[in-house]
Amino acid sequence: MPEQPYEPEGVIAGTGMGGAMDLGASEATTLEKGPGAPPGGAPAGRPRSLWSDAWRDLRRNPVFLLSALVILFLVFISLWPSAIAPGSPLSCDLAKSQDGPGPGAPFGYDGQGCNVYTRTVYGARTSVTVGVLATLGVAVLGSVLGGLAGYFGGWWDGLLSRTTDIFFAIPVVLGGLVLLSVVTSNTVWPVIGFMVLLGWPQISRIARGSVITARQHDYVQAARALGASDSRILLRHIAPNAVAPVIVVATIALGTYISLEATLSYLGVGLKPPSVSWGIDISAASPYIRNAPHALLWPSGALAVTVLAFIMLGDAVRDALDPKLR
Repeated sequence: MPEQPYEPEGVIAGTGMGGAMDLGASEATTLEKGPGAPPGGAPAGRPRSLWSDAWRDLRRNPVFLLSALVILFLVFISLWPSAIAPGSPLSCDLAKSQDGPGPGAPFGYDGQGCNVYTRTVYGARTSVTVGVLATLGVAVLGSVLGGLAGYFGGWWDGLLSRTTDIFFAIPVVLGGLVLLSVVTSNTVWPVIGFMVLLGWPQISRIARGSVITARQHDYVQAARALGASDSRILLRHIAPNAVAPVIVVATIALGTYISLEATLSYLGVGLKPPSVSWGIDISAASPYIRNAPHALLWPSGALAVTVLAFIMLGDAVRDALDPKLR
């Protein structure tokens, strides 16, 4: 008669104090896995990535939450300004010139009799549009050029380095006065193009340094040893690990581009009337600062809050993405 396999009904487990206790088979398996182990022998939890850790830190950062709320509000009024601002920003009445706050005009009227509140709300659309599009253009162009130079090196890296040195030598405001003074277009595209032209060298330097650091890691050397192509190494291994510094710099630069657009519009070489811009309103209200300070303070305050919100957002993202600051 064949011998039947032995199936124990209980297992003797040590208590750790010289004694023993009788456990059932299922209880012994649970004890072997540990109290926190999930069924089936699966790992207790998946390791968190840099991005998941960063998002967890950002959700707990009051600076990030406050700046994100301000930016979301700016995006909302940029898309639907008529939802909170009555009338048209181009509708003016000289009979109300420099009048103070009143019904339908909580910020008063400017020197041309325009509703300061309506123009301040509509001015957010121009500032956010210029800032976002300029930042996207700068980030894409600078990341591609700097990433390729950092990965391949050689003559391309040397050429890019000398080219960026030339662009860094050009004063931004002076360059805008020279280049934009000959442009007759009244749209935002010349201003955006100028910012991309002079802004990409900074991002390219950041991207180049990040790629040079990432390409020296062991996982890149392993992928190259396994026969991975340059495009696969760049897109699958280097880019995800080198993009964090670019995101931080681009986020902070977005507020700078909004301020630069207002500066150029104030000097008369950026956007021009009848476009609605905080820089145009600040320039128009400057001669009347004694008689109608409200016409200057409100668009100036909106510009300052917007720039501050994006700078605070960039600082919070930098702190979350930099492991050395944890």
